[in-house]
Amino acid sequence: MEIKQFKQKLSQYGVCGLFMKTCDGAFVEAAAGGGMDFCILDTEHGPVSYENMQNLIRAAECAGILPIVRVAENTEEYIGKALDIGAAGIQVPQVCDEKSARDAVTFAKFSPQGQRGVCRFVRAANYSALDKFEYFRQANETIVILQIEGEEGVRNLPEILQVPGIDVIFVGPYDLSQSLGVTGQVTHPLVVEKIKEIICLAQERGITVGTFVDSVKEGLRWKQEGVKYIAHSVDVGIFYEACRDVANGLSCVCTNGSLV
Repeated sequence: MEIKQFKQKLSQYGVCGLFMKTCDGAFVEAAAGGGMDFCILDTEHGPVSYENMQNLIRAAECAGILPIVRVAENTEEYIGKALDIGAAGIQVPQVCDEKSARDAVTFAKFSPQGQRGVCRFVRAANYSALDKFEYFRQANETIVILQIEGEEGVRNLPEILQVPGIDVIFVGPYDLSQSLGVTGQVTHPLVVEKIKEIICLAQERGITVGTFVDSVKEGLRWKQEGVKYIAHSVDVGIFYEACRDVANGLSCVCTNGSLV
């Protein structure tokens, strides 16, 4: 999926994807085959290196799923490396004020939108085979997703939303629940109230909202509230649940084939 096509679907209908801890491109291809629009390749809580990350991005490009990299930190180095190896977008954790939001956009965009470090001999520019001016133009279509994960971020959201270049405001419900003193209770009324507040403020500015959900039911619930970028669970969690369900289903069968 191309970035332009993704942005159109995002604004019109909404998109769904998942976080991925994987170091194996087969899982990326499987997610694409299953109909996911995007995968969030996770360097904040995942073990994958940037060297292997580019192979996951290649798998995503071949399979037709948009590769988003969640960077470990909001720094020029992490954001620049992710984009240099071909990420279609970056997802930045723990954005809490206007400065951190502006930094993320600055690190992700070339001038005049930002001050991303310039090197045209990178994978994203076909190792210089792509015309340099066309590369700079295309690179500035990069999707920028900022994670709001605490009370400070919610409090400063009106100022954050003033920063040009933001495509999605992503709510991290687990960190938000911790910030509100109800750790892990992502459906707690306090958490739900804050998420709705974020949705309302972002919609007033015409900026798309995203969030993480543990279940399809929760995804549908937030989709009805206007959330259009839904990240459903994590690859290893989905795999675990499928294995558990198979094991539980087969455990009721005796060795002679009769049901217990």
